[in-house]
Amino acid sequence: MSANHTVRPGFLLLGSSGHANLQGLCFTVFLIIYLMVLMGNGLIMLITVVEPSLQSPMYFFLRNLSFLEICYTTTTLQKMLLAFLTGDGGISFLGCAAQLYFLVLLGSTKSLLLAAMAYDRYVAICDPLHYSLLMNRRLCVRLVMASWVAVIPVQVGQTYQVFTLPFCASHNLHHFFCDVTPLLELACADTFWNQVVLHTIILLYAVLPFSLIVVSYTRIVRAVLKMPSVLGRRKVFSTCSSHLGVVTLFYGSVMVLYFKRWSRDSADTDKYLALFYTAVTPMLNPVIYSLRNKEVRIALKRLPWKK
Repeated sequence: MSANHTVRPGFLLLGSSGHANLQGLCFTVFLIIYLMVLMGNGLIMLITVVEPSLQSPMYFFLRNLSFLEICYTTTTLQKMLLAFLTGDGGISFLGCAAQLYFLVLLGSTKSLLLAAMAYDRYVAICDPLHYSLLMNRRLCVRLVMASWVAVIPVQVGQTYQVFTLPFCASHNLHHFFCDVTPLLELACADTFWNQVVLHTIILLYAVLPFSLIVVSYTRIVRAVLKMPSVLGRRKVFSTCSSHLGVVTLFYGSVMVLYFKRWSRDSADTDKYLALFYTAVTPMLNPVIYSLRNKEVRIALKRLPWKK
């Protein structure tokens, strides 16, 4: 084995290394965020199951999105909380591979699921007479399953491609969790094809779904502007505003992160932006749906009286 390689079995996450005197505060803050993610998204899942008025396809997708948010945040925050609590940012080789795989899997699935939700809103507003026929239970289940299954083989391949690279003597990841770009920076080999695969995946699972969302809402806006009733317009926009808020938060933070990387700015900014879309965004989603959706607010008020 050459001298510039190491036999260390894992990596050291140094995302919080610059805040050694704030470990306790960081642990408290992110524990609160994690609990809010669990409670907020768990509550959304509960009311969309027990409330009869929330059994439409829109809330079926929302329930799956909330479940995905819990999984997504758990993938990163549990290890972060342990690191803040113990001061040990070490993670095994297999643990890092598993974290990367589930991170990109859940992120890509979320992107596809948001596109499916946009299609649901498009059919509901632009073709309301055929909505119940087109968006039947079978199609909704298939869309959700496709959002998960379509991502699995690609992300397995990407994770395998990253972790078969030879890593240099330093296994220090200046990040809060195992992500593709920080790992590629540690590789002792040409990562050109890894970069090609990474940007292809971004194109397939981020740019393409976002384009479909833009097309759906462009047609929705055209349909709404043709409505003669101002009250009808407001009602339609209110049913879309929650989804638009979630889309803006997710894709906005992801786009800022990747434009920031291309501009070669500070790596510290990258890790905080990544932390925002993996932790803060899942916490805000239930708040957005609670504040912007009248049916959800009514269901929340009824919930204490449910058996």
